Amino acid sequence: PFSEVTIGQSMGYDRLITSAWALFFGILGIMVYLTVRFEWTFAIGAVIAPTHDVLLVLGLVIVSGTELNIGALLTVAGYSINDKIIVFDRIREFLRFSDPNESASQIMNEAINQTLSRTILTSLSTLAVLVCLYFFGGPSMEDFAWTISAGILIGTYSSIFIASPAALFFSRKHGLHEEVRQAMKAGA
Repeated sequence: PFSEVTIGQSMGYDRLITSAWALFFGILGIMVYLTVRFEWTFAIGAVIAPTHDVLLVLGLVIVSGTELNIGALLTVAGYSINDKIIVFDRIREFLRFSDPNESASQIMNEAINQTLSRTILTSLSTLAVLVCLYFFGGPSMEDFAWTISAGILIGTYSSIFIASPAALFFSRKHGLHEEVRQAMKAGA
């Protein structure tokens, strides 16, 4: 009564649902960690950007017709959040020691410019490995390498143009300077 096709599709669907839940709980855990480690506005920005990255990569995978690789999407999410944490750590460091009258957007711009070379060099070195994997890793690795490569490019873009502006947007009501200084006092 059961054919291999039915069992295969059923197992694939179950894995997709399990992976989607893993991604959801992973992003939720990241937000909780970042709220404790940083401030809640940074956590919001750090969740919006990787969610953007994963959804955009997922859309590119669907449009391109390549095989959906959940492991590659989870890798994109992890890589993306790592880059956001580095950028946000530098922004927070700049905010701690800045003049309270200096605008948060100017401070963010300075911090992003300081981490920009590191972000780009890390992305390029990772892309070099992925290009080798794509061309020399065999047919089974092509979709995986392509998906992660797209995620690296999108993640680099979102570290600069999505995560920080999102954090700045959500901090407008109370001011990011004040939030960072309160967190410093609470942690000291």
